[in-house]
Amino acid sequence: MVLNCEGVVKAYTEGPQLVEVLKGVNFSVGKGQRVAIVGASGSGKSTLLNVLGGLDQPDQGRVSLNGEPFSSLSDNQRGALRNQFMGFVYQFHHLLPEFSAIENVGMPHLIAGDSRAVAAAKAAVLLERVGLSERGQHKPAELSGGERQRVAIARSLANQPSCVLMDEPTGNLDRGNAEAILQLMMQLSDDLATSFVVVTHDELLASRMDTVYELCDGLLRKIEPNQ
Repeated sequence: MVLNCEGVVKAYTEGPQLVEVLKGVNFSVGKGQRVAIVGASGSGKSTLLNVLGGLDQPDQGRVSLNGEPFSSLSDNQRGALRNQFMGFVYQFHHLLPEFSAIENVGMPHLIAGDSRAVAAAKAAVLLERVGLSERGQHKPAELSGGERQRVAIARSLANQPSCVLMDEPTGNLDRGNAEAILQLMMQLSDDLATSFVVVTHDELLASRMDTVYELCDGLLRKIEPNQ
């Protein structure tokens, strides 16, 4: 399994009250698998995604990434494993506005120790893969919403991750751009055997994934086709 969590519990304190968001979640993702997680606003979908990505620690249970005990590692070890095997795409692209598309995509390579020339060369390949080879020198403000999200996806693939976590990746896009992003995800999953875990309210996007789960009352329930 690429990603696995067992008995994950997560709670937060709101004033005097303890709010249990995740109540023993069991979940796994195989190589190249495309998974959607749906649920009502406030159900804990983003909390679950943060725990899966090692950005937040479970109170109980464990998360494994490529067989490594992800949630049991130190912050530094978890960060290194996350940088090596995991990518992230959010509803808001979080591109650095002062840098070009190619510089944004190349940033993970620079962090990994590549030279500027090597990082730029690798970023150019990724931009071509997402159909933006002509837009590499453009800054985010000069790109459309769909183009910015494709740059964010290219950046998430910089270190050839085993799994990409996506939080409402089509939430700010019109239907045409959302469909283009969906098609890109499917193609990348097929070509690179990358697993995708997508938190979404987009019913069309969810319906095109291999597996759909609903997060309700702190637990995941698999939704069967035509249910």
